[in-house]
Amino acid sequence: MRIVIAEDSALLRAGIERILTDAGHEVVAGVADATDLLRIVNELRPALAILDVRMPPTFTDEGIRAAALLRSQNPESAVLVLSHYVEERYAADLIASDTRGFGYLLKDRVADVPSFLDTVEVVGGGGTVLDPEVVSQILIRSRQRSTLESLTPRELEVLQLMAEGRANSAIAASLHVSVGSAEKHIASIFTKLNLTPDESENRRVLAVLRYLES
Repeated sequence: MRIVIAEDSALLRAGIERILTDAGHEVVAGVADATDLLRIVNELRPALAILDVRMPPTFTDEGIRAAALLRSQNPESAVLVLSHYVEERYAADLIASDTRGFGYLLKDRVADVPSFLDTVEVVGGGGTVLDPEVVSQILIRSRQRSTLESLTPRELEVLQLMAEGRANSAIAASLHVSVGSAEKHIASIFTKLNLTPDESENRRVLAVLRYLES
């Protein structure tokens, strides 16, 4: 199949191209940034675009944002995302939009050439392949979100104030309740988030982290 590769590491890009061409695929272009990727895909309409999550200039989310654009603007081109780390928030958003012709792999998996080539065939053919670690992280995020959904509106207000760094007395003053009432809400939040008193870490910090991650 006709494939475009977007990877800022010239060495890795060349390695992936060699693997693909040896397997009989046609690599029609190799680019180093997301802007060139979008232009090339619009011009060449490849069957598959393989891209890195983090690319120039900021090395944050250029690649994954390009993947989202490709899937909306060029649905005929499948997308295979490669990443050093699990970016579960982005992966979950992309999967939620459409699972057809989509893959997300950690870069370490490329070293298993037969498995990588199988992934290319499946994704290029309109299927879906997700790295097991990506699936695991998405499930964790989903469970955290479900847990937060069990909180009452008042408890969410309290948790937001906790995230702002306010002490119990300040939370009580902000909500116009007694300190004892605020403490009861906080205790309920800890219970619903499964943060037991014997947690080695500070339960308040862990609760705020759950809130921020959601």
